[in-house]
Amino acid sequence: MFGKANPYNLDCPSRDFLALAGGKWTVLLLCALRDGPMRTGDLKRKVGGISQKMLVQTLKALHFNGLVERTSYGEVPPRVEYRLTTLGHSLSDLAAGIEQWVVSNYPEILKHRESGRWD
Repeated sequence: MFGKANPYNLDCPSRDFLALAGGKWTVLLLCALRDGPMRTGDLKRKVGGISQKMLVQTLKALHFNGLVERTSYGEVPPRVEYRLTTLGHSLSDLAAGIEQWVVSNYPEILKHRESGRWD
């Protein structure tokens, strides 16, 4: 029914998911949602620089792929919350590791950038 993923194969659909999982907005949203459910406005404030369009687009993709659950409360004004699914939590663990690696290694990264060398 389902084939094995091979992201090195040009024609493997897993590449689409790899692109989503490796995107900066995905990593930041997964990390933001680790603390519990959040509304879109709260996510937009927490993830500085994300446009409303990218926020909604990324949340839809995460929902489509089973990483976040969307709950609409049917209130006026509308209230919608997003929370990580079990699958989303497993990926958020990796995303948090990347986030922590960036924070820990940022001084070293800056040192290399300041050298101005590409070789």
